[in-house]
Amino acid sequence: MQQIFDQDEPVFIISVAARMLGVQTQTLRYYERLGLIEPARTGGNQRVFSNRDVERVRRIRGLMDDLGVNLAGVEVILKLTKRLNDEQAENRKLRAQVARLKAAVQERA
Repeated sequence: MQQIFDQDEPVFIISVAARMLGVQTQTLRYYERLGLIEPARTGGNQRVFSNRDVERVRRIRGLMDDLGVNLAGVEVILKLTKRLNDEQAENRKLRAQVARLKAAVQERA
């Protein structure tokens, strides 16, 4: 049986996430201060990272290491990517609404 994991569930404390990513914990704290990542917090204010957070840091590191993009550029790329994804999601919603309206008009015809 295949198990489905919630990509947004916070599961890794900062030291584990840093080890997984091959970075220092200070790097993750710095990325958070810059607003590049937003890990969840426990009741004791400890940072807890989800799989999605870890993948986001991998994307950040890839942009920097593979393409030579600096952190300011990474921020711009991530914001533009989010904006594009949001607009694509809105476009899908609008297309679905148009399809429903067309179907309703055809039913009445």
